[in-house]
Amino acid sequence: MARLRILVVEDSTTVRRRMLEILAGDPGIDIVGEAADGKAAIALAMSLRPDIISLDMMLPVMTGLAATEYIMAHAPTPILIVSASTNRGEMHRTYDALAAGAVDVLEKPTGLEREGEWERRYLAAIKMAARIKVITHPRARLNGAHVEMRVPAATEPGRIALVAFGASTGGPAAMLALLQALPAPFPLPLLLTLHIGEPFGGAFAEWLDGQSGHRVALAVDGDPVARPGAGLRLAPPSRHLIVEGGLLRLSDEPERNSCRPSVDLMFESLAASHGASVAACLLTGMGRDGAAGLLAIRRAGGTTIAQDEASAIVFGMPREAIRLGAAQRVLPLAAIGRAVSELAVTELAART
Repeated sequence: MARLRILVVEDSTTVRRRMLEILAGDPGIDIVGEAADGKAAIALAMSLRPDIISLDMMLPVMTGLAATEYIMAHAPTPILIVSASTNRGEMHRTYDALAAGAVDVLEKPTGLEREGEWERRYLAAIKMAARIKVITHPRARLNGAHVEMRVPAATEPGRIALVAFGASTGGPAAMLALLQALPAPFPLPLLLTLHIGEPFGGAFAEWLDGQSGHRVALAVDGDPVARPGAGLRLAPPSRHLIVEGGLLRLSDEPERNSCRPSVDLMFESLAASHGASVAACLLTGMGRDGAAGLLAIRRAGGTTIAQDEASAIVFGMPREAIRLGAAQRVLPLAAIGRAVSELAVTELAART
């Protein structure tokens, strides 16, 4: 089996040496290069064509974000962002990099981890990210242009009362693209469960709020689902988001599919509470979380959509839903935005 070829980019000599020692200890990994700034990272990525890049965000000469944008436009390579969670600005740049095509993020070691814990997580993240097939990303940013919509005759006005999304790897970029395609303010409540680590959840909500043109915040236990002007509510890291009696509830129940928050739990609660009046979209992600929940919503009469393979960073979660027969429609990401926008138009038509 071919060894995994990795390029390590980190400006701190101490941190970079630690990363190199960890990687050198794995017989399945070959370190093909190292860099201390973004410009050198680009040059090495273009010349060496590694299988995976471990990339810091805060770099001299050229930032990690700028390096990500250039590499994904000219030499698409899976990129694992290794970022500090103590700096809010750095975390926001991390999500900019994920939107530009980086596939995942790992928090830098804090010094509080148990011996060997961070090393194991780093190796696992590298190997997982390297498995993801990446595509060329345009360097131009999405402009969030106004979406012109028409009421589709096939959609029953006023039937949908809520739209829910589930995502994992590749989810930050997918949700940004979706929200930028939706009219603002959006007339229906929006819920999102995204698999995201503890240090990055709050910063992701802030970043998405600032980038998308919609209000985005972490869900609050006891908040009414249909609260006007709520925008998108996001499951907090390490807590399940469910709906009971018209209220959002946060739960510390055990993991489902090795995930907390779990998309399955959110979808299943919506199937029970909203039935045919919920629309659910299962987006890019590794594993099978969300597939059974999407099926529960379809069986309850709700509207179900899965992202297609061509537009998904990782097709695992949507593929499992399709295999179960849970998805009424399988759509590319851009078409999902249009479909959800049409739901908003029909709801406005019903109200007026």
